[in-house]
Amino acid sequence: MNARIAALLALLFGTGAAQADCARTDYRDQSFTYCEARATDDIRLFLFANETQVYGNFRNIDEALSRDGKKLAFAMNGSMYHPNRSPVGLYIEEGEEVSRIVTSEGPGNFGLLPNGVFCIEEGRFTLIESRRFDANRPDCRYAAQSGPMLVIDGGYHPRFIHDSDSRLIRNGVGVSADGTRAFFVISNGPVNFYEFARFFREYLALPQALYIDGNVSRLHAPGLRRSDWGTLLGPIVGKVVDARAPSN
Repeated sequence: MNARIAALLALLFGTGAAQADCARTDYRDQSFTYCEARATDDIRLFLFANETQVYGNFRNIDEALSRDGKKLAFAMNGSMYHPNRSPVGLYIEEGEEVSRIVTSEGPGNFGLLPNGVFCIEEGRFTLIESRRFDANRPDCRYAAQSGPMLVIDGGYHPRFIHDSDSRLIRNGVGVSADGTRAFFVISNGPVNFYEFARFFREYLALPQALYIDGNVSRLHAPGLRRSDWGTLLGPIVGKVVDARAPSN
């Protein structure tokens, strides 16, 4: 059974790895960790802890959630951000637009069009190219823009180079065709854009995937006994569960 068929069967029927939220796997001699969320899960974006401070790390979010009897099942950095930790491009939290969408080409990976928007709607995940999103906006409770797109309608970003030597630890998000599942992925070693996109397209069999960031990429996965640490982050995306729930 090849990896694409195995991933499709997992999407249709579920697997132990899916039920465990996060799993580590090797594909084409490279290592990745991915965490699966369903549209019925409590997936949120986190930025400001109060009016002047960002959460900045997973521990601060867990401490805030604990006051309501909640915790993070998993989390990772959720979009690109400026030096002051404010988001680059569109950012929506609890239905409030904090930062406006950017649809023009620009410097860096974010401006490598087409880029896209990851949107958490009521009962559905959406991942749309930014200009299409801006022309016909879904009702997002949470949304974050980043770029470039990794997989677009089942195809690779047109500017990716198969054998590029630009390799970093990278993270991103992909969404199933029916919008019921999202996969948050981090490479466990340096990969280029094409190699990273290939994992979404071939292994996870996802038609849409978006690059979140590289070099600062971090994952919190208590079930894998992993919680990456470093300088303060900007937006963070994570799955919230009851504090009494086991760490799968």
